[in-house]
Amino acid sequence: MHRFLAPLAEPVTYSRWIHLVVPMALISVWLFIEPGLPWQLALLAVPVGLLPVMRVGEGVQAQLLLTPGERGRADATISLSPATTWGEKWRTVLWLELRLLLSIVVGAATVWLPFMATDMVRAATGDYIGNGIFQLVEPHSWYAVLAPLPLLLLLALVVLCGRLTTAVARRLLGPSKTERVAALEELTEQLLERNRIARELHDSIGHALTVSVVQAGAARTADDPEFTRRALVAIEETGRAALDDLERVLRVLRQPGASADRRPTLIAVEQLLDSARGSGVAVDAEVVGRIDRLPDSLSREGYRILQESLTNALRHAGRVPVRVRIGVESDHLELDVRNPLAEPVSRSAGGHGLQGIRERAKLLGGSAKAGPREGEWRVHVALPLRAAPRVFPWR
Repeated sequence: MHRFLAPLAEPVTYSRWIHLVVPMALISVWLFIEPGLPWQLALLAVPVGLLPVMRVGEGVQAQLLLTPGERGRADATISLSPATTWGEKWRTVLWLELRLLLSIVVGAATVWLPFMATDMVRAATGDYIGNGIFQLVEPHSWYAVLAPLPLLLLLALVVLCGRLTTAVARRLLGPSKTERVAALEELTEQLLERNRIARELHDSIGHALTVSVVQAGAARTADDPEFTRRALVAIEETGRAALDDLERVLRVLRQPGASADRRPTLIAVEQLLDSARGSGVAVDAEVVGRIDRLPDSLSREGYRILQESLTNALRHAGRVPVRVRIGVESDHLELDVRNPLAEPVSRSAGGHGLQGIRERAKLLGGSAKAGPREGEWRVHVALPLRAAPRVFPWR
């Protein structure tokens, strides 16, 4: 029973009802001028439906009343674009014809079925004047029991015709193949941007928190005022940098298309290494080649990969020596980070940080490997110098 009554509690049922009876206003005016079946309106729908803008108007009404939950969405099943092909124009014509037909059915039922229920109630109470919709022979009290049936039939008709109209609208007014591809591309770009934002927050904030935790723990156990002072300074600087990164990402979220030029690059690698060293970690770094000549997108992503690798080393291995190598070859950038394993296998290869490293490398057309090797945890990334620029719109 709940399954049959649930549609009556949905607002979309009644907005679809409105959509079904709206054409009855035009039909009623036409019948007032020209009594009889409005076949002239059916003929008029042909040239009107061939107008490209007609598909826009019908699409707006259909989205507003038939599928209000999809309004404004890129993946809406009803298009708001004008007809550009003859196929779309003739589908609009067919939609107008079917809409007129369904409007006549539902409009007539909306008027006559309540009248029928009223006649039954009057006949049951004896207040019968003999000229009702159905000529009842004589009054009977049991007509009162049957009186709700026309109203229930009306509600069922509204639900069924509303669903039928919505299905027909999606078929005839739905987006074309070109529009579907464009919507899919837009949705894909949105998902890619969400993933990029998630990686940015994970790498930046995760690194800052890891360094701060390590610094605070070291200061608590060092019993050295000078070391504690340096640790607090490092925590403050790391926190400020994290706040700057957070503000930049939030600005991009609040203002789509906003510039994010302040993203750090490998030129600032010494600051990143000093931040790790300030946590009491011995970092041995080797830089081969001119990192200042790297493409901006490659240098930014390389910085984030190196940052996440150092964060993993601090988080999982503690204050152990870390070896970092940054090599700029003729055709690729190589990043290599190694640290001793505290245990035979101290972490898995399925964390979000390592996944983010692999995603960044893949988007740049490179490769990333991470895992234990000969008593060390090693992250090795190779990135081609020719990166696809469209992958990184934050410029």
